[in-house]
Amino acid sequence: MFDEYPDILTVEEACEALRVGYNAMYELLNSGKLKAYKNGRVWRIPKESVKKYIINHT
Repeated sequence: MFDEYPDILTVEEACEALRVGYNAMYELLNSGKLKAYKNGRVWRIPKESVKKYIINHT
């Protein structure tokens, strides 16, 4: 499904994978709807979290 993406995605990669804009992605991250973590000021999103989000919202 997301074989071309690394195991840990950046915000840009996650936006591309989910086909959403930056505002929508940051809303998902800040609300906790998409499980991720911050490394300093930079969000890191596990690929498995993206897959689970898609499964749970379809």
